[in-house]
Amino acid sequence: MQFQSNPAPQPSELSVGQWPRQRTASLDWLVNETRNERYIDNLLVQLCDRLRDEGIPVSRATMHFRTHHPQWLGARILWQTGMTEAKITTFDYGIENTPQFLRSPVNEIFSGASEVRKDIEALRPGDGHAEFYDDLKREGVTEYIAWPMEHTLGKRHIVTFASDRPGGFLEEHVDYLKDLLPALTLVTEIRLKNIMARTLLQTYVGPHASEQILAGATTRGSGATVEAAILICDLRDFTTISDHWPRDDVIELLNGYFDAMSEPIEKHGGEILKFMGDGMLAIFPLSNAQACENLLQAIKTAEASMVELNAENKRKGREVLRYGIGVHVGEVMYGNIGSRRRLDFTVIGPAVNVASRLESLTKEIKRPVLLSRAFVEMAGQEDEMDSLGAFPLRGLGEPVDVFAFPLK
Repeated sequence: MQFQSNPAPQPSELSVGQWPRQRTASLDWLVNETRNERYIDNLLVQLCDRLRDEGIPVSRATMHFRTHHPQWLGARILWQTGMTEAKITTFDYGIENTPQFLRSPVNEIFSGASEVRKDIEALRPGDGHAEFYDDLKREGVTEYIAWPMEHTLGKRHIVTFASDRPGGFLEEHVDYLKDLLPALTLVTEIRLKNIMARTLLQTYVGPHASEQILAGATTRGSGATVEAAILICDLRDFTTISDHWPRDDVIELLNGYFDAMSEPIEKHGGEILKFMGDGMLAIFPLSNAQACENLLQAIKTAEASMVELNAENKRKGREVLRYGIGVHVGEVMYGNIGSRRRLDFTVIGPAVNVASRLESLTKEIKRPVLLSRAFVEMAGQEDEMDSLGAFPLRGLGEPVDVFAFPLK
């Protein structure tokens, strides 16, 4: 049996697309020459410089992105004539409900508009326009255009261009800019997903672990042995509190406690590896010569923050929070542990167990912070701490010499 292949379609038979209207240097650059640029803000600056070189009278441009960030609803990247670096501004949750935002062109696009185009030169006082346009007019802007950038699964972001040319943009300028939108959308989506992946990993596993994971440490058992000072913290009587207080109050109490403890740890170079219910595990790698000193400073700052938090809790008629902290130093295995399909990037080892047992011992000794002799000696703090003696710790063969901060 012989098979006959269909002849290849001739150029005249090929279907013709609608994009681009015109091949341009900026479009070629976006599609073919941006692969090595990681950052969206740099892309915006380079694009605007190219547009001006090609005679497109852009004096201002912005990109607006909604981000999956625990602190910020979104971010704006701003370029203006003469800027060699774009300005990045983040916006807190709640801004979407303010009068300024609700009347803004950004809200119009997020609400479904396919274009917002404003003749700034023609604006007159009292015609009911948003105050944002007055700001543009004071900057010398003559026309403003905003378009959506439709990312995957309906995620809508925004790009805007403004001109300071008398009379604003010509229609040929607008057509030129519109031709860039599909490529600009693809280019920004790739970068934004990279940013979101990094942000989400940093949010849930910490900055160092996130870098390890992004670098390829994703197989079970991958990791390394590191020397670190280890801090384990736990909230006291949380079960009782959660049983007797409304859910929202419990969440607010817990978040306040974690803020008071976490921010000093991160500020002083520690890395929080995980939250465990009302507990927390953090390490200070000894690759930093000041790791032990930094850990002690973090605890002192956290203690002061807890005093302030408890004063606020008292004013609100809430529970005063108590805590226990165990500190040790030693080798830990730092890497991926878990099942075949669900991994945890954490630390394990005897040194972690000692820190955990010291934290539990605070309940018996009634001192909020307990430190091992190994840590105190490494920190050079033997003369500054109270020696409490040797204590047997569950699961350990030899008693451990325990120290505490002096009583005030």
